[in-house]
Amino acid sequence: MINRFFTDFRKYFSYSVVSARSQLKTEVAGSYLNWIWWILDPLCFMLIYTYIFGYVFKSNEQYFPVFIFVGLSMWNFFNNTIKSSVKIVKRNKSVVSRVYFPKYILVVAQLLADAFKMMISFGIVVLMMVFFKIPVSWNVLFFIPIIMTLMLFTFGCSCFIMHFGVYVEDLANVVNIVLRFLFYLTGIFYNIKKKIPEVGAYLNDFNPLASLITAMRNCLIYCSAPNLKFLGIWFGVSVILSVCGIALVYKEENSYLKAV
Repeated sequence: MINRFFTDFRKYFSYSVVSARSQLKTEVAGSYLNWIWWILDPLCFMLIYTYIFGYVFKSNEQYFPVFIFVGLSMWNFFNNTIKSSVKIVKRNKSVVSRVYFPKYILVVAQLLADAFKMMISFGIVVLMMVFFKIPVSWNVLFFIPIIMTLMLFTFGCSCFIMHFGVYVEDLANVVNIVLRFLFYLTGIFYNIKKKIPEVGAYLNDFNPLASLITAMRNCLIYCSAPNLKFLGIWFGVSVILSVCGIALVYKEENSYLKAV
């Protein structure tokens, strides 16, 4: 299966890139501001959360606007990819019914599109770090393994969501509820360990999104290394999740057309 995956991935990766580019163009077609919305959307939410939690609720978190923006950038990537994966086979039925390709390629295309927007957001993070004069250390190099782990974990989850989304009509509603609950447990606009001292450490370390976002904040904002133990654990979990997701898609993809 592994050999088949790498062969198929190389063969159809160019299709994923073209599909992601087409999706990005379609997303801003007819909009006056076009791609600027990819900057304005997270920026506006950052300003709202900064005002509400920074000034109304008096958060004392250092570099609070950057703290929020890092969390939002990573969360939006995960959230958007997972939501889009639920009905991704049904949305692409016209293509899937005519040409064969491994169905996880649809997830790869969605992943690339959302990753592109996430990188734009992190470009803004860099500008904000310059504006707030945040000191930088060699720990910023951990940005790469953290992003790789996030993307791998998102891909693995999305493969399972895509598969079950073919058969379960109400899965989109369930996923929305779960993601909304997870959003408040991930610490996008607050420090989990400080706000919930009794169980905050467990909620942070055993929630993959919270763990990765905290790791990213540590290496970008606070000049410290992430928790390498949990970064390694979540990378391993992401690999296993992705392998199982790919195996499931290969096994069941021939029945997708009948279901949609």
